[in-house]
Amino acid sequence: MRPNRAGMKAFAAAVLCATVLGSAAPDPFDEPPRNLGETLLRDDFERDQATGWAFTDASAWRIAKDPQDGDRVLELFGVSKYEPKVRSPLNIALAEGKEFGAFDLRVKVRSTVKDYGHRDLCLIFGYVDPSHFYYVHMAKEADPHAHSVFLVNGEPRVSIAETRTKGVEWTDGWHEVRLVREPESGLVEFYFDDLQKPIMTAHDKTFANGRIGLGSFDDKGMFDDLVVKPGGAGARRP
Repeated sequence: MRPNRAGMKAFAAAVLCATVLGSAAPDPFDEPPRNLGETLLRDDFERDQATGWAFTDASAWRIAKDPQDGDRVLELFGVSKYEPKVRSPLNIALAEGKEFGAFDLRVKVRSTVKDYGHRDLCLIFGYVDPSHFYYVHMAKEADPHAHSVFLVNGEPRVSIAETRTKGVEWTDGWHEVRLVREPESGLVEFYFDDLQKPIMTAHDKTFANGRIGLGSFDDKGMFDDLVVKPGGAGARRP
């Protein structure tokens, strides 16, 4: 069952108010526990326009209402008219104005296409330019071009995952995912629903910093409740 995001958002607002007033309060995102003041980026998309994001094709994206609870979400609803110079995701929304090194990212994702082997959504990170970045491809079935951590470095994407599962169990509902990046060691960890045990790991130091983003290779989906917090081994492990 999908978590009650409306309730979580209301609780987050209460926590922020308590923080401003100087009283102690728990973080609604309960692992790892941190103060809201340490949040690097937060977006619940509760607005009319998708401001704060840059798209490979803005006509394929919109702010929409979740049919389950009416919350507003960022939706990839169309087919992007975008052709990258090297083989890499076609649908990308990049957070504007910030670059990240070490981070711990959480976001809720929902696939809105019929089930098939390469049914996917993606998380973008370490984005330098359209031909230089990393991405996590979460797909139903793993193969050399699906369900892995990929490096795009001036040539068609290459899988760099050291460990990965056979795929994810996509449903038509929401899933919570987590991406941990530690540039100093090169570590990448990706979690799907179970936020304590990664389903993919990799090590690579090609890009130490870059923008983060949401998207898919060539499918459609929704995103909501993005939170990015400081990373690093000390922040990640109690």
